[in-house]
Amino acid sequence: MKQKLIAVVDSGSGGLSVWQAMVALLPHESMVYVGDHAHLPYSGKTTAYIRRRILSIVRFLAKLQVKLVVIACNTATVAGIDYYRQHVSNIPIIGVVPVVKTAAELSKKRSFAVISTNYTAASRYQHDLIKKYAGDCYVINLGCSNLVRAVESGHVKGASVRRHVEKVLAPLKNSDIDYLALGCTHYPFLSSIIRDVVGSGVQLLDSGAAVARRVQRVLEQTQTLAKTGKPKYLFLTTGEARNVTRVAQLLLDRKIDFTKVNI
Repeated sequence: MKQKLIAVVDSGSGGLSVWQAMVALLPHESMVYVGDHAHLPYSGKTTAYIRRRILSIVRFLAKLQVKLVVIACNTATVAGIDYYRQHVSNIPIIGVVPVVKTAAELSKKRSFAVISTNYTAASRYQHDLIKKYAGDCYVINLGCSNLVRAVESGHVKGASVRRHVEKVLAPLKNSDIDYLALGCTHYPFLSSIIRDVVGSGVQLLDSGAAVARRVQRVLEQTQTLAKTGKPKYLFLTTGEARNVTRVAQLLLDRKIDFTKVNI
């Protein structure tokens, strides 16, 4: 019997950080990755636009008979995770949100920061997360969408990127935080520079491993977890495949090839 695919969806290449965590935890699972590079960044777009794009992609994936969909994009998740589930109800759909709960549980200083896209930072969803799980904490909710462009161009190292990260994180300079939650799946690719800028006293958190564990639990519950076999990986983009491939190989340090698809 042919193994069904797990689907991973993002506005661009950021979701590859989640894909990477899933590959590490689920070595026998075959996956299809879809990057909506032709329409990124999602931050700055309307909620209706983001929902329309993601729903189109999820419906495309439903035709491929995938067994589970991961929306590996914080912006797309907060824009309408319940909306996608309502419209495609026969496939489990898992979203990714900033790890506010984890940061609140771990922070000894009761003071931490969350950096995400402007859309996510301003969303009711994120404000509700902070209120629900970190009501007794001092939380710096920092919005920035420009770092997405840096990652999408493959610029995750070097002096110019560091200067840009320093500017973005300037509001944290005199804060007394002990954790920084990376609330965009693009940002883990900048973790080396971010860690250097914020210093050793601040720990970074991202949602990749947590999402991978959630996927594993759902697959176990639905008895669809692949326990044997060599996995196959398919990479699709709505953008220019050659450039997307070049950047993805830089980010992951492995050979992969994207194919253009019209969705």
